Amino acid sequence: MTHPAGSSPSETKDYDAIVIGAGFAGLYMLIRLRQLGLSVRVIEAGDGVGGTWYWNRYPGARCDVESMQYSYSFSEELQQSWQWSERYPRQEEILRYINHVADRFDLRRDICLNTRVTQARYDEAADDWHVQTDGKQTLKARFLISAAGCLSAAKVPDMAGLADFKGRWYHTGNWPHEAVDFTGQRVGVIGTGSSGIQLIPTIARQAKEVVVFQRTPNFSIPAWNGPLPEDDQRAWKAQYAQMRAKARNTRSGVLYDYSQRSAFEVDEAERQAEFERRWQRGGANFTHAFNDIFTNPAANESAAEFVRHKIRSTVTDPRKAALLAPTDHAIGTKRICVDTDYYATFNLPHVDLVDLRATPLQSLVAEGIQTTAQTYALDSIVFATGYDAVTGALDRIELRGRGGLALKDKWAQGPRTFLGLMAAGFPNFFIITGPGSPSVLTNVIVAIEQHVDWIARCLAHMQASGSTHIEPLASAENDWVAHVDQVASGTLFTQTDSWYMGANIPGKPKVLLPYVGGLQNYTAICEKVIADGYPGLQFDAPTHQPA
Repeated sequence: MTHPAGSSPSETKDYDAIVIGAGFAGLYMLIRLRQLGLSVRVIEAGDGVGGTWYWNRYPGARCDVESMQYSYSFSEELQQSWQWSERYPRQEEILRYINHVADRFDLRRDICLNTRVTQARYDEAADDWHVQTDGKQTLKARFLISAAGCLSAAKVPDMAGLADFKGRWYHTGNWPHEAVDFTGQRVGVIGTGSSGIQLIPTIARQAKEVVVFQRTPNFSIPAWNGPLPEDDQRAWKAQYAQMRAKARNTRSGVLYDYSQRSAFEVDEAERQAEFERRWQRGGANFTHAFNDIFTNPAANESAAEFVRHKIRSTVTDPRKAALLAPTDHAIGTKRICVDTDYYATFNLPHVDLVDLRATPLQSLVAEGIQTTAQTYALDSIVFATGYDAVTGALDRIELRGRGGLALKDKWAQGPRTFLGLMAAGFPNFFIITGPGSPSVLTNVIVAIEQHVDWIARCLAHMQASGSTHIEPLASAENDWVAHVDQVASGTLFTQTDSWYMGANIPGKPKVLLPYVGGLQNYTAICEKVIADGYPGLQFDAPTHQPA
């Protein structure tokens, strides 16, 4: 039984599967579950589909993967018919695309909007999941699948004086749906991660004054964005199948130019020439200039210093240039940013930069922001402070498995999963792009399709074998966690305090959340699990299994 989009069942309803979230992952999961003949309910907190791209409407919001690759591949008709307008798609265009997919495949009738999952509890006796929503509805399903996303739990600072500020404040991860006009305003922006780097140039074109409050500078590569020529799209579409297959066989699911040589196989002149070629091409392709940039500190430093030189040659004020040039982390070990005129924006006379390391932020006050040095009078404040990434969305749900164990408690010392897809002690529960999978280190749509297809194949296997129960063995989970940690230890990622490591959330364990071994290697491991008959997975409900 289904309910109209936006409505909620008023009594307990049974489904074969409940999916949390109606972004790219939730929509594709719905399609694949329908193909298996299962009844499905998708629960979505927003009043529309789109996930990340529904909430992230801040000025300048744009994807950092090129349009022709940041799209579904499951439907040849879809990918041949959709037309993109720019090299890097805007939020508005991506949201139009997602809505087009929802309509094209008649997905809305199985989606419940304006509804947030607050609790999900596994019932051992019935071997199913009981799901509670913020509207006090109860739903039951054999399978529970999280498509809640890696970057969906916005991190709003718990800042003294927030209620005292007399102006308006915004968070990039939960932007108003109506247009926000900063014309003539004094605007403070806190944060210079990816969203801050995108929105600061856009706000600077409107506002009378922009004050950027920076604690940690980030490396950013120019996008060189522009219209996407029709000839380029036709060329892609003529060989889409081959291009998609090639992308899936890369470490990040993106068709970058992956170098097969190390930084010191060439002399200094050739090394600089290669960095310059990558810079002029633009985008995150830069960090693949040599194959040891993420493992060799000297190779990484050569790439980092090239970018620092570009910053110093762009920003005319030596003080600002020095503040904007990162020196405390290896390039790429925080999410590499892709920008349009970010560094040049700090040459504008009405754009200032405050170093929060030198003069820490103390509080918000009625008129604006108070640091240890002075008070900045502001009309609006934008928090570009990111997310509780990868695990945050699930941590905000009271999700309890076998024996009443809370997932948040199981993950108290760091997330533990099998393949990033399942967790021991949580039967019939799947996570799309969960911790311990490539997720945020990839073109996330490629990662989503790989995960959803694996889950669907697993469920089809269960249908064929008559199984109704699945969960990973604790031993298999332990082996996977050890492998994820071992691979991470051979890289520079673990040496940087980043949101990849959970370091942006006070008290969060510092472990590398995604699997850094590469999408192609991860996919091969997942395929081998299927080929070998799902070792490490229990398909018959045991009478007792400790988590």
